[in-house]
Amino acid sequence: MSDRPPCLCESYARVTERAALAGARWLGRADVEGAEEATFSAMRGALDELPIGGRIVIGAPEGDPLLPMGATVGVGGEAADLALDPLEGRGVVARGGPGAMSMIAVGEPGSLLTLPDMYVRKMAVGPRARGSIDLNKPIEENIRAIAGAFGRNVNDITTIVLDRPRHHDLIEEIRRAGARIKLIQDGDVTASISAAIRGTNDHLAIGIGGTRQAVLSAAALRCLGGELQAQLWPTTRGEIEEAREQGIDDIYRVFGTEELAPGQVIVAATGVSNGDLLRGVRFYADSARTHSLVMCTRCNWVRFVDGIHFFARERREEVRLLGF
Repeated sequence: MSDRPPCLCESYARVTERAALAGARWLGRADVEGAEEATFSAMRGALDELPIGGRIVIGAPEGDPLLPMGATVGVGGEAADLALDPLEGRGVVARGGPGAMSMIAVGEPGSLLTLPDMYVRKMAVGPRARGSIDLNKPIEENIRAIAGAFGRNVNDITTIVLDRPRHHDLIEEIRRAGARIKLIQDGDVTASISAAIRGTNDHLAIGIGGTRQAVLSAAALRCLGGELQAQLWPTTRGEIEEAREQGIDDIYRVFGTEELAPGQVIVAATGVSNGDLLRGVRFYADSARTHSLVMCTRCNWVRFVDGIHFFARERREEVRLLGF
């Protein structure tokens, strides 16, 4: 028998489930702060119950008292570094839109790369196209390489891009290349995961987003066998200096999946609102249903978890099959 303690990967799904259940009650209420506070509080409460010695290395924005960077969580036990996004798609939840989720990535102590808080340019693909992309090459060449990896025509390839003014030129380049485009309002990490899972009909996620999302995406793609490349995208001289202070002398350096999230990693995500990847929380009379994704390199599995959460021990609500 192994002396190694049992993996806690499934326990982290409880963390994202708790956060998603709290955030889903704010769907469409046009209150970003209320949704954030609810999900942050729920995630912190769930983390503090886990048998871990967790350290938050990527957490809430500066000044947040619940999940700040550097905070320790758990009742003690296995040491772990945590990257958190309790509510990816805050604006989506406020508007009542699709694709919001709660997410956590877990790595060995000192493993998850902490980058300066600035924009990064990145692209993500699944296992079939791994090794075919190069962030330093024109987008047209990358799309042709991805099409070749799938044995498809270029105009059969779907790229996911955040609908932002900063992506105007990128979108035009993709159109000239002949690929299809799926514009999304939010959900940077979800897009990367979607590009790495067959059946979504998405093949490439590309664009400029945050460093937190880059690390979370890299952790997910480690589990899925995909590839992510990321490059800092500073917009001021101060951000360049900040990067150099953190030891990044080459501002044009391209970071790979293994650099961003090396070692054994766990990723858990639970849908808040319905999306292409995960179904959102559904509330019933005295229960709620969640749909989660749990991935772990140590256990070498990817699981979709359908959970029913009862609000009272004495209940009249029946257990329902998925889809009914």
